Amino acid sequence: MKPFVINRYGRIVFPFNFFPELDFSIFQTLDQFAAVIKRDFEEKAPTEADIVARVESRGYTGRYEVLRDLALHLFWVNRYAMTMYEKRPTRWRDVPRQRDDVFLPVFAARDSDEMTAAIEAAYRSLPPTWDEGTEDKVCRVLLDLFRHKKGAGDELPAIKPTVGEILANPKNLTYHLLAYDPDYPGYGHDDIIEFAHGVPELEALMRQAMVLHNQYRWDRAKTRLTEVGRLHDDDFVVVFHPRGDDVLRFIRRVKGAQRVRPRRPAPSESRRPVRPYPPIDVRARFAVMPRIEAIAVYKGERPCTNDDLVRNAAYCWSPMTVEEIREKTGIEQRLYTELDLDQMALLAARRALEKSGRKAEEIGAVLFCSCTSSKMMPSLATWLSGQLGMFQTHASCDIVAACAGLPYGLSEAVRLLQEVERPILVVCGEKFSDKIGTVRTSRMIFGDGAAALVVGPAPAGAAHDIEVLQTYASGPMSEVDSIIWPNPEFDNNITVYGPEVRALAKRYLVQMLDELRALPHPDGLAGASLLDAVDLIVPHQANKTMVVSLAQAAGVAPERLYFNIERVGNTSSASIPIALHDAVQEGVITRPVRVFAPGFGAGAVGGYAVLRVDPAVVA
Repeated sequence: MKPFVINRYGRIVFPFNFFPELDFSIFQTLDQFAAVIKRDFEEKAPTEADIVARVESRGYTGRYEVLRDLALHLFWVNRYAMTMYEKRPTRWRDVPRQRDDVFLPVFAARDSDEMTAAIEAAYRSLPPTWDEGTEDKVCRVLLDLFRHKKGAGDELPAIKPTVGEILANPKNLTYHLLAYDPDYPGYGHDDIIEFAHGVPELEALMRQAMVLHNQYRWDRAKTRLTEVGRLHDDDFVVVFHPRGDDVLRFIRRVKGAQRVRPRRPAPSESRRPVRPYPPIDVRARFAVMPRIEAIAVYKGERPCTNDDLVRNAAYCWSPMTVEEIREKTGIEQRLYTELDLDQMALLAARRALEKSGRKAEEIGAVLFCSCTSSKMMPSLATWLSGQLGMFQTHASCDIVAACAGLPYGLSEAVRLLQEVERPILVVCGEKFSDKIGTVRTSRMIFGDGAAALVVGPAPAGAAHDIEVLQTYASGPMSEVDSIIWPNPEFDNNITVYGPEVRALAKRYLVQMLDELRALPHPDGLAGASLLDAVDLIVPHQANKTMVVSLAQAAGVAPERLYFNIERVGNTSSASIPIALHDAVQEGVITRPVRVFAPGFGAGAVGGYAVLRVDPAVVA
């Protein structure tokens, strides 16, 4: 888990965007580790040659661009030190010679004075981008690091030699500090987290410069490379220690006998079903008709604006403005919570029960829909049952259907309703904010929230509220694996593969609309379909830009769709019920209306419900 913090200025800060911390327990080979390093540090980072070439071609238009490239490059140079090791200046006489958990880096000599002078001259010739004073302060830190870094970075191995290994060749060069002050000034954790600036880009850049400064917490002008065979007892060297036991175990795995990992079976060819799965006409299929008795929500209490994302730009993010985020996703802010997922779900469930007037002993089953729950035993549904005072239910279980959670939950609730003939509590909840890490595409989209619905048996002769249900799953493996969490290939962060997500969303949306167009109008109007009878479409709030374009391509006008994603973000299973709640609160739904609610997402799941929403049931 990688939670956000709130600094003294009331701003959201993502510490993991500035302090890289990888989960080494998941890496079995150097190749796995290298894939994460490539994504996080290499793909966006320019080399020394890249920076100089851009300087010579006058490709920089402002000082910020120069500074950002320098910071990206220096994060790349320190990619192994920052993720694997702690640097500890130590007297040579005190450095252990025989241990396998103490390392010394080997460097190649380089002369960067001319290169540094060219970059500094280019910086001075450019106009300040926003704030000359802050930009100059960042420049002093970064240029000093660039001038005195030893080695160009590309030749540095992830696994450093032990002291015994480096001594095998006395001519190996390592850091030698001509003077070392243990109180050399640096930046504390709070200094970095609490830093604030009016320009979001500079706030992030200054934090990055502070972190980089701390990688070389000594007088860099009094550092040289010395052959290990020439070191004296009182000379200070920089010893690398593993950052934790997981790192040391990883080093030992890599240096030891390599275990051959079992080969994963290749997926079978994806085949379509022998015949389509028809949508479920609730009145025709079931005896007990469902009625929605209450809808209640809990939305995250902490707005994370697009400005906040820019303020927290990580070393692995390409530049993106606030407006570009909005254009790409349709989102202006997403809501986060400091509560745990189970707390959010419980608050929504209590509100729904209160709104419905139902007591705990009346509930026949509890269904919890989520793809971000870390509570496996007991299931969150059984935990909710106990917290709400339910001594026994017919069934309490979790459903992992990601963004199709509501259609899946309602489908199971209607089936259970036939058995128990008493209300079913359906809870949908997600907490993404602590599971994203430094994956920008996920950070732009996902938010936190929970919603609960009480679905009870409709009185005899009364109108039922759930008319049609449909669920799907699977597809080609490229779509099944389009959204993954935890993803061991990328440090267990949520990973979104955009083109595949768009492909599955398009496939399911076209299929859903075709099915609704093939169903008759409920009032028997000649030449009209169920889709014509729909008053409002409330889709899963995935990505407004994407959903609108797919809907238009499928012949659905954007004005028929309701979105609240610009204010709450994508809350996966909870997104449709939260959107229904907000549509009532905003006065979009002022009377009982027929709603088409489609959802689609991870696992290549999909589904929809056609339901009657009465604003009176919304808490």
